Amino acid sequence: MPLKLVIYDCDGVLIDSETLCDRVVSAELIRNGWALTPADCHRHFLGLTFPDIQQAAEAQLGRPLGADWIVRVVENVTAVMASEATLIPGAREALEATTALGLPYRIASNSSHAEMDAKFGRTGLLPLVENRIHSAYDLIARGKHGKPDPDLFLEAAADAGVPPFACVVIEDSVAGATAARAAGMRCLGYSPDNDGAPLRAVGAIPFASMFALPELLRTLQSAPA
Repeated sequence: MPLKLVIYDCDGVLIDSETLCDRVVSAELIRNGWALTPADCHRHFLGLTFPDIQQAAEAQLGRPLGADWIVRVVENVTAVMASEATLIPGAREALEATTALGLPYRIASNSSHAEMDAKFGRTGLLPLVENRIHSAYDLIARGKHGKPDPDLFLEAAADAGVPPFACVVIEDSVAGATAARAAGMRCLGYSPDNDGAPLRAVGAIPFASMFALPELLRTLQSAPA
């Protein structure tokens, strides 16, 4: 179907923030007795929410982490993002090209609004994404779910007034690509470091550079009805 809406993930697609988040989560889990390295955290938790990570950690440790664990992690991650987050190469150009193609776009992320404000503020993307942001935490507060469930992408599409089949999601995680497919949306899987086989296995079409994304969007936009 012709393309009517582009939904961007944030971390790992627009903002090079995942290694920073992995570092903070690793430190917090080690402090609580689960000796996971940042690389371990990346493998286990890529694309998941902090409530999901807390649940996994509590199951591993056999005890609760405490009611303030997520608050502390979000505060630490936000501080790190405000001072260290950088752009994914080609991210700004992709957003600008999306607008130039006449396509609306949204940002749909498992991150909190505080984290995204810090990331987008530091990298200069805030003017491009204001009033387009959807956070999983808004849905969680209403009893819904973040990725890999489809709720977040469905809300972004509904907010734009576009049916799911006319959307494409730009993702880098299996959790995100799984959510996109569950929402009935096409997914382009950003995979700069490998051939994208894990993303392809859950229905995404891999691509290796954000600089290549505008042409992919142009092709989808011009597809016959």
